[in-house]
Amino acid sequence: MASRPARLLLNRRTATSLTLILITLLQLGCSSVFFYPDNAVYITPDRLNLEYQDVHLETSDGETLHGWWLPALTEEPAKGSVYYLHGNAQNVSAHILNVAWLPEQGYNVFTIDYRGYGQSTGAPDIEGALHDVETGLRWLVDQEYIQNRPLYLLGQSLGGALGVALASEWTQRNEHPPLNGLILDGTFSGFRYIAREKLDLFWLTWPFQYPLSWTIPDDYEGTDRIAGLSPVPVMVIHSVRDGIIPFEHGVRLYDAAEQPKEFLQTDTPHAATFVIPAYREAVLEFMEKGL
Repeated sequence: MASRPARLLLNRRTATSLTLILITLLQLGCSSVFFYPDNAVYITPDRLNLEYQDVHLETSDGETLHGWWLPALTEEPAKGSVYYLHGNAQNVSAHILNVAWLPEQGYNVFTIDYRGYGQSTGAPDIEGALHDVETGLRWLVDQEYIQNRPLYLLGQSLGGALGVALASEWTQRNEHPPLNGLILDGTFSGFRYIAREKLDLFWLTWPFQYPLSWTIPDDYEGTDRIAGLSPVPVMVIHSVRDGIIPFEHGVRLYDAAEQPKEFLQTDTPHAATFVIPAYREAVLEFMEKGL
């Protein structure tokens, strides 16, 4: 990333808009900068020749979450199940291609939209999203389809950051069934860390990078949490060409994790890992160690 701030020529309208954004950040804190939802429908599983079921879950604080259950497409019993947590933009219908290849490989997939995304109600924030991903996991582990089979959590970008917090709490509370593996793809190493990094890039927000980042709870930093997953295996995937979440974030997460752990260095754009068959194979090999 550039080491010096970008130069911008601002007209009056742009300056006014940026000032309003800054005022909003100062009032609401940084939590809102992590979420860019919409409710457009980009693609549905049936268009990818996948079987699927719409799932609607009620949260304890009154929101309704929408998700998709994608059963394995093999005659044999499923090898296991993957709980997929998507990135911060759009909604699950824009991200489903990232896991659409797994049912053919013998894995069930369950994925949800966080509150405020797609068909899910409410407005997103960090605490709410953490509540949502646990709600989804509790639904999944209650399904008879996954009993006595391996269970994996796959998080991309924001979904990985939420996944680290969820997986560490799940593991430390000795919840059942235990996770058989956590896979992080293009994930930032901490909410506060990435917020300061992004605020540092622009002259208008640069002076506020620390005060604004302090509005984010410090309980969910990935580098603080990831060691607590052990002995659950961890796979960290990060691209040297990731223009959204710099490569060093993956390195920091990997260094902070305890064994057993693996690092997969890739060279695709952000969240484009699974367009490459070799990277899919590496993930399958990681998961099959738990079979």
